Amino acid sequence: MPLPRKMQMSPEQREQMDIARVRIPRRGEILGIVTQMLGNDRMQARCSDGHIRICRIPGRLRKRAWAHMGDLLLLKLWVVQSDERADIAYVYKPTQANWLRRKGYLPEGFV
Repeated sequence: MPLPRKMQMSPEQREQMDIARVRIPRRGEILGIVTQMLGNDRMQARCSDGHIRICRIPGRLRKRAWAHMGDLLLLKLWVVQSDERADIAYVYKPTQANWLRRKGYLPEGFV
């Protein structure tokens, strides 16, 4: 049985594939970094606008998106309490976070 296509690629090709699929923040979304794990699928994140928010992992991402201290996140702000709470929309891989930093999507001194 042949190997899956991703396993046939070299590490450089896999990195290029990750960079090609970087999700850019849209309207109502903001970037944040995990500062503290709170338990029960919640964490505290320092956002690029200067606020510290309580973030939760929605049910559709609970077993798919794993975040750790220092990871870069894409957060979808709540309509109510938008200065205090957000949902995690995406967890960036290190290569994707570096690409966002190089392209200027992260403010200076944020990371």
